[in-house]
Amino acid sequence: MQDPLPMNPVGPFDLEVRPPGSKSLVHRAAVIAALADGETVLTGVDPSEDVVITLGALHKLGAKVEFNPQTREARIQGAGGALPGGVTTEPIDLGASGTSYRLITAVACLAQGTHILDGTPRMRQRPMRALVDALRELGADIEYVDKTGFPPLKVTGGTLQGGKVKMRDLVSSQFLSALLLIAPGCPEGIALTFEGNTPSMPYVRMTVKVMEHFRVKPAAKESARSGRMRLTIEPGATYYGRPYDIEPDASGASYFLGAGAVVPGARITIPGLGSESVQGDAQFADLLGRMGAHVEQRWDRTTVAAPASGKLDAVDVDLNGMPDMAQTLAVLAMFADGDTTLRNIGHLRVKETDRLDAIANEVTRLGGEAFLMGDDLTITPPGKRGFACSAESPVPIHTYDDHRMAMAFALAGLRVPGVQIEDPSCVAKSYPKFFDDLALLSADPAA
Repeated sequence: MQDPLPMNPVGPFDLEVRPPGSKSLVHRAAVIAALADGETVLTGVDPSEDVVITLGALHKLGAKVEFNPQTREARIQGAGGALPGGVTTEPIDLGASGTSYRLITAVACLAQGTHILDGTPRMRQRPMRALVDALRELGADIEYVDKTGFPPLKVTGGTLQGGKVKMRDLVSSQFLSALLLIAPGCPEGIALTFEGNTPSMPYVRMTVKVMEHFRVKPAAKESARSGRMRLTIEPGATYYGRPYDIEPDASGASYFLGAGAVVPGARITIPGLGSESVQGDAQFADLLGRMGAHVEQRWDRTTVAAPASGKLDAVDVDLNGMPDMAQTLAVLAMFADGDTTLRNIGHLRVKETDRLDAIANEVTRLGGEAFLMGDDLTITPPGKRGFACSAESPVPIHTYDDHRMAMAFALAGLRVPGVQIEDPSCVAKSYPKFFDDLALLSADPAA
């Protein structure tokens, strides 16, 4: 077990930081590339655990994948709609990557042979029924190996035909993305109708944008009255391999944008991530503006500076579309003037950990207050007694094997002494060099 990593408060800084490439984009582009006609070269691919898991799983399903972590280039030879399979008879371990598991489950339905898809103990607790039911309706042969509704799964490929399918009130938008991505491999295409509450819908729009880059454009029809949307990929649609450059990860950038907002006198710029981003989390900068930070966003970069007062404003915000920002905003809320409420985030209970309970626990341990009411979380900053940590009495932050807990709560340590991050290596899931990049803030000559 690693020793806790002590965080040290920093002074003013003015820096540019470029986080690794978006793993959400890599997941989607890699799946498309494996199913496409021709070769695709992905550039800007960071070797995080989740990315390596997805690329490795595609290889085990028969895709021709070459990945160079040094050049951050992945070269994928497309199989033209279906993968040959047969590379391994061992279970495919998808670790703790929920995105990998959901997308690869759908891809495996297009691969020849039978494959067992497994993961960590936590992955075996994450729901899969809605996706499995939809895939079965489209002709897939899928069995639950153990507990109904949850991994591991046994998938026998070659039976998926496509057609019409309806879904509603999903716990994850990844179910929708998984179906959309494999639609060109289905002889009958897919006509997907969904309604009700689906979190993280900007990620579905991201999926559509990546599909369009590879020459498949779903037809969309939306009813404002019923809240129903239909996305159709007609039979015969084909992906075509082509170069694709991965822009910086907006979720990874959020921690540095948050640092620029919370440290008095700070200013941070993220090159390569701006108003033209296909990532929904790029809108996080707008939330920082609502909290009083100075925000400038051009098409190709985003800059955030702390308010002159050094005090952020409390906000009341619906995070259903940006759930990965909840932990970051919860930490920033401890430095705000008043109570901050994060709404519509109940689905965080089925992430890498129960993120609602985890946030509430660690905010409380630092001296703040956290109140859970249904799917909403309200954060009250520490009172007159201040934070519960100090240089003499440090507080180790439990990270629950969750990369976002580690990265978000590290921000508190940029302002107050005594914050320590337990199991800091858990950031390897999405951002292996996070703490190296964070150290740049204290190395800036302006600090």
